[in-house]
Amino acid sequence: VLQAQEDSADVVMYTPAFKFREGIFLNFDQVRNNDPIHKSRILTPVDYSDRDFYTKVLEKKNLLFYDHLGMKQEVRSNQVWGFSRNGILFVAIDDKYHRITIIGSICHFVATITTYNTRYYDPYYYNPYDYYYRYGGYPRNSESSEMRQYLMDFQTGRIYEYNVQSLEVLLMQDPELHDENSQLRKKKKRQQKFIYLRRFNDRNPLYLPKS
Repeated sequence: VLQAQEDSADVVMYTPAFKFREGIFLNFDQVRNNDPIHKSRILTPVDYSDRDFYTKVLEKKNLLFYDHLGMKQEVRSNQVWGFSRNGILFVAIDDKYHRITIIGSICHFVATITTYNTRYYDPYYYNPYDYYYRYGGYPRNSESSEMRQYLMDFQTGRIYEYNVQSLEVLLMQDPELHDENSQLRKKKKRQQKFIYLRRFNDRNPLYLPKS
């Protein structure tokens, strides 16, 4: 697949100067093809010049737009992959949109995830004036946010947590580099994750359709 991309006059090797076409990507195939739905085809009352145009549009339950044939289409906003703004990719994770900071055959980005913990009170606690306690207790939810790092395989669009195990799976696409990484001790593998990610991208350039 990569060789076919390299041989095509319609693709270029990705560099940090590359800009993705502006618009909303319904799925990862559209990302691979650099073929989003341009904002001019989106049906919305949101001002097209609004800096937060895409997030405001995608806050709505459904996304309405005209397809390539001029037919009106409707999809659920929570099924949308993400968007490109000013040439930069933003991917949907946990109902929020996060910038993909490192683009390559393996991408890297950080997302803020909301976590929920349900705690039940001590069943032996008794308060005669508390209705809920008297009738079996009730759960108390606590909510918190945490930063997590992710990897994305640009061949498939699959997203992985950023850890040694995930990186090893992705490095299998370059057997020589994978074997070299496999020889490292566990501590070294953890310390050098980012180095191997960079080396993989240098050895396996990403090719994309021209903007």
